[in-house]
Amino acid sequence: MKDSQYFKFDIYTVLPALVFIILIWLVYTIEVKYHFNFTNLGIRPGKWSGLKGVIFSPFIHADLGHLWSNTLPSLVLVTALSYFYRSISIKVLCLGLIFSGLMTWIIGRPSYHIGASGLIYLLASFLFFKGVFTKHYRMLALSFVVTFFYGSMVWYVLPLKTGISWEGHLSGGVVGIILAIVTKNKLPEKMKYQWENPDFNIDDDPFMRQFDENGNFIELDEEE
Repeated sequence: MKDSQYFKFDIYTVLPALVFIILIWLVYTIEVKYHFNFTNLGIRPGKWSGLKGVIFSPFIHADLGHLWSNTLPSLVLVTALSYFYRSISIKVLCLGLIFSGLMTWIIGRPSYHIGASGLIYLLASFLFFKGVFTKHYRMLALSFVVTFFYGSMVWYVLPLKTGISWEGHLSGGVVGIILAIVTKNKLPEKMKYQWENPDFNIDDDPFMRQFDENGNFIELDEEE
């Protein structure tokens, strides 16, 4: 499969991210407008009823600042996932949310854990490690971009600040690494240059003919 066939930017590339963003803003709008509080639908470690948060917690946010801080990273990272790993993107999202939520329920403090930050850590971790494992030049470039923009997030997998679910961050990061290892997807064909072909003859190459056997540049006649 050629790069042009593998990498496609269309409505299906941005649709998952747009749907998710619309849902989290819709949930918050309903909370504010109708004075609801959905916090008790978050992940609550230590209680069986708290398992429902595995499904609902990513859509619930404490306040506008919490919501906004998760909106742009979610939009960027979910879109990147859909663009670079379209064939497995839905699988990664679904399995990632379920297993990172379960891990949070197992290791988390006995309080409600809400927000999409666990998803963000999941995606940042997956995109970075998957790019390293595939060794495809575009995926590797994405790994470096993720490191540049989101590398500082690694500190928040530690209990450095109260009020932040570092357990959710840690769970997302760990599950992202695991999914990067176990998920398989067909990659585009590696670009092959002319000199990599087994029948390549250096004497027939116009560029290489401009150098002598010692690597010194030689000026060819116009006829050559």
